[in-house]
Amino acid sequence: MAFESLSGKLQGVINKLKGKSRVTEEDVKEIAREVKLALLEADVNYKIVKDFTSKISEKALGQDVLKSLTPGQQVIKVVHDELVELLGKDESTLNMSPNPPTIIMMAGLQGSGKTTMAGKLANMLRKKGKKPLLVACDVYRPAAIDQLEVLGRQLNIPVFSDKETKDVVSIATRALKEANSKLNDVVIVDTAGRLHIDEELMEELKRLKSTIRPHEILLVVDSMTGQDAVNVAQSFNEQLGIDGVALTKLDGDTRGGAALSVKAITGKPIKFSGTGEKMNDIEVFHPDRMATRILGMGDVLTLIEKAEEAFDEEEAIRIEKRLRKQQFTLQDYLDQLRQVKKLGSIKSILGMIGIDDQAIEKAKIDEREFVRAEAIILSMTLEEREDPDILNGKRRRRIADGAGTTVQEVNRFIKKYTDTKLVMKSMMSGKGAMGKMMKNMMKNAENMDPNNMTEEDIKKLTKDFKF
Repeated sequence: MAFESLSGKLQGVINKLKGKSRVTEEDVKEIAREVKLALLEADVNYKIVKDFTSKISEKALGQDVLKSLTPGQQVIKVVHDELVELLGKDESTLNMSPNPPTIIMMAGLQGSGKTTMAGKLANMLRKKGKKPLLVACDVYRPAAIDQLEVLGRQLNIPVFSDKETKDVVSIATRALKEANSKLNDVVIVDTAGRLHIDEELMEELKRLKSTIRPHEILLVVDSMTGQDAVNVAQSFNEQLGIDGVALTKLDGDTRGGAALSVKAITGKPIKFSGTGEKMNDIEVFHPDRMATRILGMGDVLTLIEKAEEAFDEEEAIRIEKRLRKQQFTLQDYLDQLRQVKKLGSIKSILGMIGIDDQAIEKAKIDEREFVRAEAIILSMTLEEREDPDILNGKRRRRIADGAGTTVQEVNRFIKKYTDTKLVMKSMMSGKGAMGKMMKNMMKNAENMDPNNMTEEDIKKLTKDFKF
């Protein structure tokens, strides 16, 4: 999860407040002190931390809070609201031109994940009905053009490039003509980066900006670099003028300082976040949702959006028909399993529902369950996937060897598949078999207190995902 360390510390603070029928001035001071330490450890700018904790103290000490029936919850709300304000308050969208093509210029230092983010953004926009063109203007980094072309082929998105020249203005100008002739309504220009900001880099970006006049300059920063990422954002904004920020590596062991500081320092919104290595691992940045995630309150809206994107409607109808006819095979099971994997890890799914990090940790969830299940099915022949009843001892031994596991594991998996088939038959609303599992898990979660989750509760929530 993003901001794992920061989130854990802030959740600890929040848990002390929950259920408190009385909050004193001393309690508020202690909470502000703990929040301050948590933010500083997360590499958040000191001035921002000072302002943030001052606002919390001031509002939390208000008479409306201290004299309310639920003062603990009121203080939590104050912390949440201030965190949303710090992250940007409202969701910010791309500046789209009313007269296509919309030109998006990607900027950032070398190693920030700029080229990959360009591909992810193109992929996201294509899913929304756009017809993007990627433009390779990083002419200095070895294999940068090749990398963009490979991404273009993987995504089936055209890439304009010219390896014979280093004149990026010429490349971009010709790319725009190409976009107009091919009716590409979005042009995403991947620019060169450096290991650090220098005059030569900025001059090239300024020339490019004045020539192509982008509707959006999106700065890509590596969130794992902490305060350095904020300094980079500030420098780019002062010299080039940016419209927004895309944070990469939010799935890593990041301290979160960049996300919590960049809006306050630059005044520019975070528009996107990269949450993994795959081309689908990009999210629109919602400050309110990110605040609830950091405080361990879940993010069900994002989970629902991910589920709607992952679960194909036509495939869901096909699976439902097969379930009704008792024709749900291991191949179908594998297809549904892969759809759930698109949502992320079981831990991240539980986090989005609002399950406390400590409770998830205590449950000792084995994320390799999906991998083992997939390996077992892939070690079977198509005939065996269609009819598991033919799996005798010899076949099961061969499958276990192929999957790198034991016969006992294979037997356990087959039993789980059989049980799941029966469960799925009685759950005929939702998007596909695994979609029904998700719906079932979320329904169970409604009847549980996410702040006092026991190991048994976690096991109940994840039982359909264990093989």
